[in-house]
Amino acid sequence: METVKIGIIGVGLIGKHHIEQYASIEGVEIAAVCDINEQEARRVAEQYGIPGVYADYREMLRRDDVAAVDVCLHNNLHAVATIAALQAGKHVYCEKPIAGTYRDGEAMASMAKACGKMLHVQLGTLYRDETKAAKTLIDAGRLGRLYHARSTGFRRRGRPFVDGYGTRFFTRKDTASGGALLDMGVYHIAQMLYLLDMPEVKRISGCLYQEMDMDRKRREESAFDVEESAMGFVRFEGGVSMDIIEAWSLHMGGLEGSSIVGSQGGIRLPAYSDIHSKSGFGFHSTIDDMDFDSTLDLAAMRERRRRLNPDEDAYESSAKHWAAALQGRVKLLPTAEIALKTMLISEGMYLSARLDREVTAEEVAEQSPTTIRRES
Repeated sequence: METVKIGIIGVGLIGKHHIEQYASIEGVEIAAVCDINEQEARRVAEQYGIPGVYADYREMLRRDDVAAVDVCLHNNLHAVATIAALQAGKHVYCEKPIAGTYRDGEAMASMAKACGKMLHVQLGTLYRDETKAAKTLIDAGRLGRLYHARSTGFRRRGRPFVDGYGTRFFTRKDTASGGALLDMGVYHIAQMLYLLDMPEVKRISGCLYQEMDMDRKRREESAFDVEESAMGFVRFEGGVSMDIIEAWSLHMGGLEGSSIVGSQGGIRLPAYSDIHSKSGFGFHSTIDDMDFDSTLDLAAMRERRRRLNPDEDAYESSAKHWAAALQGRVKLLPTAEIALKTMLISEGMYLSARLDREVTAEEVAEQSPTTIRRES
């Protein structure tokens, strides 16, 4: 198997995490890293044994041996770097969300199509065991006709920077575009869209909140101007609906996991409120006029699939899937399409909250701004 060489754009917290993921993937080599903080780029390159170091990603994109790049920048910088890389003939893996706005994400997806290159977006929940189990049951028709989903995400007090984790760039519209919805909600909404088989969005409503107490000094330092929690409702074509609750910070002991229901059965996924959560996967159905609440041994399912499917490793994580697609082993999941529709819903919730009414998908697309910045 020929080794694929990759360049990393951005060596902050996310960039380092991606570098560590690649270390365990056979057939992938990180040929170069780039960051405007060249000193940090050199330190990271030395730490991980990466030969190339750049302060300007446009110089890195001139390398013929680099087949793909991994964009690990702040949300509002995804589009400009991704489009430049695609135009340079590179495949692109982009950290979530797809971009700072729907319009920017659409520009990225359109450019990938025009250039004939792959665009992959990091949506880690698609590769979780519970997602695979749910997809298997849905595809087998065990739920019947799907008609409603619930997307949930919860932290008790987990706002970036102000509650002690992450940087202040997560809490500013000028770099992140949004808060909890674009940081965490992306994962859960995308997961539900994937399981619903990507229905077309009709109308969206949303409410945004920043209500809980916050350390005054950290509030000032962070310039915190995004939502800490968001609630919404989406109507899709075909009568399908979805409600959403996503919270960085909420005075509750926890929220139940996301769920999806159909005419013949329903599925509840494990809660994401805590990495040590004991709540598991549930399949609920009626058989011979008896109501069943079924559980599943996800570990046994995972092991059996590994034994029987030679390419099962390509679906164990977003990074492994990307590597396998670059190597030509598997077809890339439509993560860019899923991420773009997720952004349409998220931005629709923002627009709805601003206008204080339900909005249509067409309104969101028409009013979506661009955050693409011209670089000097």
